[in-house]
Amino acid sequence: MRRTRFKSLYRLSEIMKKKVRKSKNKFWIFVLCLAIVFIAALIGGLFTDTGAWYEKIKPSITPPNYVFPIVWNILFFLIALSLFFSWINADKKQKKSVMIIFGLNLIFNILWSVFYFGLKNVSLAFLDLILIWISIIAMIKIAWKIDRKASLLLVPYLLWVSFAGVLNYLSLGMV
Repeated sequence: MRRTRFKSLYRLSEIMKKKVRKSKNKFWIFVLCLAIVFIAALIGGLFTDTGAWYEKIKPSITPPNYVFPIVWNILFFLIALSLFFSWINADKKQKKSVMIIFGLNLIFNILWSVFYFGLKNVSLAFLDLILIWISIIAMIKIAWKIDRKASLLLVPYLLWVSFAGVLNYLSLGMV
């Protein structure tokens, strides 16, 4: 009887150790997701210049400049959360799709800042924004199959990029 108790306690302790290891891994995966997304944000931010050129072409419905970093930081956090939930709940094949589509989206996001602010090419930025929008739809579809909350976390991103598309389109006429 005692041996059975000890075996049960031993099994329980092994299960607990595995859960602790798994939760530590999840923590580091979450940190990595945050780092990936916010490094992309930082790179894109290096090209963002709201100087005289931008002030001349921005549409009248553009929110004040201080709104953009607040909104984008919230959105980048939501993207990182979505990436995290998608990654930890995906099977091996789905992880490859998650990595590709989230990676493409972040690249397109960086390129938008390069095209719009760096090169001051509003038309090319608008074409890139269409790619961002399509990639967000793909992210939502992929995440939906894996973890619905991961998918829903991307809806504010889609809405904001849709609004940004309107602003980008309106600024085409100002150049």
